[in-house]
Amino acid sequence: MPDGSFDTSALADVKQLAVELKAASDAVLKARDVTQNEMRNLGLVTGETKQRVDEALLKQNELQARIDDVEQKMARRNGAAEPAAAKSIGQQVVEAEAVKAYMSSKPRGSVKVALKAITSVTTDTDGNGGVLIRPDRRPGLLELPQLRMTIRDLIMPGQTDSNNVEYLRETAFTNSAASVPELELKPESTMRFDMVNTPVTTIAHWVRASRQVLDDAAQLRSIIDERLRYGLRLEEEAQILAGTGTGGDLQGILPLATAYSAPITITGATGLDRLRLAILQVQNTEYPATGIVMHPNDWAGIELSKTDDGAYLFANIQGTVTPRLWGLPVVTTSRITAGTFLVGAFRPGAQLFDRQDAAVEVSTEDRDNFIRNAVTVLAEERLALAVYLPQAFVTGTVTGA
Repeated sequence: MPDGSFDTSALADVKQLAVELKAASDAVLKARDVTQNEMRNLGLVTGETKQRVDEALLKQNELQARIDDVEQKMARRNGAAEPAAAKSIGQQVVEAEAVKAYMSSKPRGSVKVALKAITSVTTDTDGNGGVLIRPDRRPGLLELPQLRMTIRDLIMPGQTDSNNVEYLRETAFTNSAASVPELELKPESTMRFDMVNTPVTTIAHWVRASRQVLDDAAQLRSIIDERLRYGLRLEEEAQILAGTGTGGDLQGILPLATAYSAPITITGATGLDRLRLAILQVQNTEYPATGIVMHPNDWAGIELSKTDDGAYLFANIQGTVTPRLWGLPVVTTSRITAGTFLVGAFRPGAQLFDRQDAAVEVSTEDRDNFIRNAVTVLAEERLALAVYLPQAFVTGTVTGA
């Protein structure tokens, strides 16, 4: 049972603090008025006024913090429930009212649940994971897990409400900027753009399972979270890299990228040299390189490079380090061919438009499903890719010359 005397005492404290907070707030408003008058009449704020403003704000913040602390203690004392943890996408589907009704009635037909993409695990706004990772407090320091970067992390994010994205692609730029003497003609620079249309692409796949999966929430959640959504991301990464732009595919970056051509000559250039020269080749287009993409095999070869006495040049075998090379983040993915690299100005050079985040549909409508007592679980997303600056991407082979 909650202690009533504590509640009465705490409530009195809150009331007294509220009175003091009101006085502090009035002091802040008064200081604001003085500040505005000084700015209007003198064009500046005196040091004395600044000090009064700082003191008033500090007092106000201290009182508000004390009120918050007392209220939290009262809530805990009165048995207030802890905030609910954010739910995974699988939990969202399993606990959706439409799915619950569908599972309990076992009808023929389908049910569809639209899901928001999880873009952060630190905030509680729509489209974010909130407190998705609950703390497990232990003594001492614990190293944070290192999550693999993806190509999506390198590219500008975007949203679209259409089934087609139209944009201008820069194909040429001649910079003629120069100093101009008096009465002389100013130089003209030239730019050329092509109008490009990129349709929104649907990426989807499905699995079939026993109808009993509808009564097994854990299994349904596993199918959605662990496999289907992960499979979408793998295919998305493959198409961002090498999509042909035909047959419903995205127009990928690699087919548009410039072939590697060393801007300067280096005798006996190694694979590391070629990557540095590719960065220089991008920089020579006047766009800063922002990332490197390569196959995990090639990155492992770089990490295993050793000096003559056997010391590793890059790797820290006692811990994990976010892959970086020549100051740039490295994304490793099996979606790029081993031995091939892609270096580019990803952030200004391309943008990914999400039309529909991951959506999951559960259905028994198929005839085979009905006679086999099975269900189909479908996952899909819709997106488009705009490659604004093909010349800001360079691709080549990692191996030495």
